[in-house]
Amino acid sequence: MDGTTNAGAAGADRYPPAATTVGPRASLVMSLALGLLLGALSLLVMLPAAQHLRSLQDGERAQATLHTAGSCMAGHCQVKFEAGGRTVIADLPVGSGGGKQSVGASLAVRYQADDPRVVAREEDVGGGGAAVLAALSGGAALLFLTVAAVAAIFLARRPRSEA
Repeated sequence: MDGTTNAGAAGADRYPPAATTVGPRASLVMSLALGLLLGALSLLVMLPAAQHLRSLQDGERAQATLHTAGSCMAGHCQVKFEAGGRTVIADLPVGSGGGKQSVGASLAVRYQADDPRVVAREEDVGGGGAAVLAALSGGAALLFLTVAAVAAIFLARRPRSEA
């Protein structure tokens, strides 16, 4: 009892509370931006990818080898196979699985008869992986847009003197 008070942890008063918290306007802008970005990913990338994969269900079947490994879900894998008497090296589309396989691994593919470079793994032609990612990013978009709506309501209800 020397007349001093214990103010908490050392250095706790270095940053005022306003500098360490996100205000409602920043929350609104960030949530709106994330919601729109995730919605665009879902609608403009993953849904068309799932539809493209489904379109190859009735395609020609061939046995292929993984020519170039990478992130197959992002469309960075290539397969090598025989079609119409010639060797074809084609890119797997966005939404493909099989990214953990090593180069030279054997896999079945489906391709368009008139353009063998349009190909997908036989396991992916149901569109499942891309459809799941479309649903997840769409759900996350709805979550962030809901947070943006709540932040907008909070801002609208605040007295003008605080704004």
